Amino acid sequence: MNPVKKLLNTLYVTTQGTYLAKEGDTVNVRLENETRLKVPIHNLGSIVCFGQVSCSPYLIGFCGERNVTLAFFTEHGEFLARVEGPVSGNVLLRRAQYRRADQQQEAAELARTMVIGKIINCRTVLLRALRDSPDCPGAGQVRTAAKKMAKILEKLQQPCFLDIVRGIEGEAARTYFAVFDHLILAQKEDFYFRQRSKRPPLDNMNVLLSFLYTMLTHDVAAALQGVGLDPAVGFLHRDRPGRPGLALDLMEELRPVLADRLALTLVNRRQVKGKGFERRETGAVYMDEITRKEVLTAYQTRKRDEITHPFIEEKIPLGLLPHVQALLLARHLRGDLDGYPPFRWK
Repeated sequence: MNPVKKLLNTLYVTTQGTYLAKEGDTVNVRLENETRLKVPIHNLGSIVCFGQVSCSPYLIGFCGERNVTLAFFTEHGEFLARVEGPVSGNVLLRRAQYRRADQQQEAAELARTMVIGKIINCRTVLLRALRDSPDCPGAGQVRTAAKKMAKILEKLQQPCFLDIVRGIEGEAARTYFAVFDHLILAQKEDFYFRQRSKRPPLDNMNVLLSFLYTMLTHDVAAALQGVGLDPAVGFLHRDRPGRPGLALDLMEELRPVLADRLALTLVNRRQVKGKGFERRETGAVYMDEITRKEVLTAYQTRKRDEITHPFIEEKIPLGLLPHVQALLLARHLRGDLDGYPPFRWK
């Protein structure tokens, strides 16, 4: 694995009216007919555009040739489309993936291991919060939830049917989110958590979580494609047109580490403020452009933090986690690993 691979280099374009064009071997970022930035294409792994950002056809083709993903989102972070070059990777690997997804027992086993990783990592979020603030309001409920999640994990120690795995995952998620509000220690008048709301998010904390989950899904989908897997065909999440099922599967074990913990840090350290969110007449809440840039910067910074991966026993940036896990999954599907080792945060 190449540690200097351009996996962390994503260009986020959030300023409305920006135009991206090809100029030699660089991406030319223009606003109001003035060049504001030039980025060599070899420095980029992907380009993510929000809202009214347009690209020249030549740049789109250039990105396809150089294996740089172009992704488009609404101004508020809802995914629209992804543009990529020719599919890479071994067709035999993708056929193995499709066969495994069609075999219920095999799919259930992979789903089980991914859910184990998710529950362990969600529980670690709770335990770290208790370690950092042992006397915080609601500490008793958080301890109880952590103990309950340990009991829930025991249900996954033996192989089980896919519907049972999904049911256990749902039980663990309800337990986790039931105490998530106790982990919010600052700005309680602006940031609170009652329940998970997605389409649309109905409070500031849900907007923050949804935005980070969207960014993480993009990174995971890119990592899966990088090793030759199809992000659309998963094991835990059912196939649905337009849904990246495998990316959502792999994201489950990573979002407590790369999204939930970051969201709590941003709020508790007052790096984001309530004034950066707006409630519309429909009840939906949106993040403004300044706050979105702050969150993107924090997300990129978080990805540079280093950890020792428990399976490969190497120190890596957190941003490489999707790529390492995608590689381990590919090796398992090829038959090089007896089982898929989910990431377990300590």
